[in-house]
Amino acid sequence: MLMKRETAKKSVVNLPLVNPNAAGIDVGDTMHAVAIPNGRDEVQVRSFGTMTCDLQTIAGWLKRCGVDTVAMESTGVYWKPLFSVLVKAGFEVYLVNSKQVRNVSGRKNDEDDAMWIQKLHSCGLLKSSYLPDDEQETLRALVRHRRTLTMDCNRFILRMQKSLEMMNIKVHTVIRDITGKTGTLIVEAIINGERQPENFLAYVDKNIKANRDTIVKSLEGNWRPEHVFILTECYHGYKYYKQRIAICDAEIERQLAQYQTDLFTATKYDSESKSKKRATKNKPNFNTTAYLKAILGVDTLAIYGISDISALEILAETGTDLSKWETEKHFVSWLNLCPNNKISGGRMISSMLMKKKPNAASQAFRQAANAVQRSDHWLGDYFRRMKAKGGNKYAMVATANKLATIYYKMVRFKQEFNPPDLQEYQQRYKRAKIAYLERKLVDLKSEVA
Repeated sequence: MLMKRETAKKSVVNLPLVNPNAAGIDVGDTMHAVAIPNGRDEVQVRSFGTMTCDLQTIAGWLKRCGVDTVAMESTGVYWKPLFSVLVKAGFEVYLVNSKQVRNVSGRKNDEDDAMWIQKLHSCGLLKSSYLPDDEQETLRALVRHRRTLTMDCNRFILRMQKSLEMMNIKVHTVIRDITGKTGTLIVEAIINGERQPENFLAYVDKNIKANRDTIVKSLEGNWRPEHVFILTECYHGYKYYKQRIAICDAEIERQLAQYQTDLFTATKYDSESKSKKRATKNKPNFNTTAYLKAILGVDTLAIYGISDISALEILAETGTDLSKWETEKHFVSWLNLCPNNKISGGRMISSMLMKKKPNAASQAFRQAANAVQRSDHWLGDYFRRMKAKGGNKYAMVATANKLATIYYKMVRFKQEFNPPDLQEYQQRYKRAKIAYLERKLVDLKSEVA
């Protein structure tokens, strides 16, 4: 029996203590569980409330216990107030992905989770998630709010189309956009009581491609009063959100101007700098191109598929210092735009993307990739080739990977966008394919021989 116990003790693996003054916090909505190193206080784990005074108490307790680095695990936004208080108090704070701190024992309560986080952080086994600085955090909050307003605004457009459909008014299928010049005038005329289809022709712009007979037929309906009421309410809701988006744009522009003047004094805002691309429907109401050039130092809007709002969202999510990602491969991995290779026994058992919700920057690159699939440049050719190989989703992710790599190199190394010629790119691909097939032919001949 003694021999068995000694053997059991020798088999225990002791991890080195990397952070001796580390604490772990399990963050919640109504309670924070905080664990400190053993022997620093009478109680190793304490639970605190989430009011501001409670957060100050946590910071004071950690100071008295000699803690200098803290790891916290949380979902949602519950960590942000505590994170701000701890950073101001001088602590080094790690925000940890919940996948890194799963307790192997299977027990589940806040105190045990806090102790497990503290143990892992003491051994240096945790990595902090990407966290923006104060200026970027402000810009990111505003841009995300604008994105939410735009989504809510688009919902009212869909409800307007549904109301027209319920009245069998097909004008939204004849003209491209019911919120454009012609569509807005027609909807306002319906709200003001117009019911004769011929009278709507006075509101039709000359650039509308549909013929007048088709437009008249599309405006013949049952005009049910309840649906006219819903159409009126949705139109007013749409106009309200457009006003809020304009106000949000003004605040974003003010933050961009402050961002540029405070941190990038070497570059100047050039109001004459404008994008050559056609303006998108949800374009901000200010010169996005000039601000992006002044802040980033390069023209990221020159990249194929990147629009004003996409470039603004990418800046808000990733910031200006891309050296936080060692290489472009780390960057695209953070964006979840590369395979999650799983290898066992020397064999690839899976290469699927990680199942997680893509962040706003990843979505912006995916949308940009989807926009180039019919283009006549090298990225459009690459998208179509990948689509033939693995389908539309496969092509979108692969092309977004290319776009993110180009963006990373431009912003980090201040390189302007220099796309290859389409014919040269196609010839290079054909030569590479011929070389690959020749190698395969040599391998097959060696197997037969």
